[in-house]
Amino acid sequence: MIVALNDRSEAEQIAAVKDYGHAIKRIHNPTEAVQLAAVRGHANSIFYIANPTEAVQLAAVRGNWLAIQHIKDPSEAVQLEAIKRDRAALVLISNPTQAARLAAAA
Repeated sequence: MIVALNDRSEAEQIAAVKDYGHAIKRIHNPTEAVQLAAVRGHANSIFYIANPTEAVQLAAVRGNWLAIQHIKDPSEAVQLEAIKRDRAALVLISNPTQAARLAAAA
């Protein structure tokens, strides 16, 4: 059964994504608070977020550095955070910055 979450309150949406992060794909235009709740519990749920803010991206890679593969054009800060967690993250970044390449080599 597919549950519609768009007509639910933000608190109900947060509770839903905390239980099951991928539930965020059932929410159109989730607030940043809902996005953060989803990725903090299930980092790879960032895959279902169309335009995550940098804060959401950072929360995802802090939870699981492999989430970087689901972020289109991550900022340098996000790249460095993922590489700080594991240097192997570099291969998952399509266009790493010079600073990210240097951090991975260090």
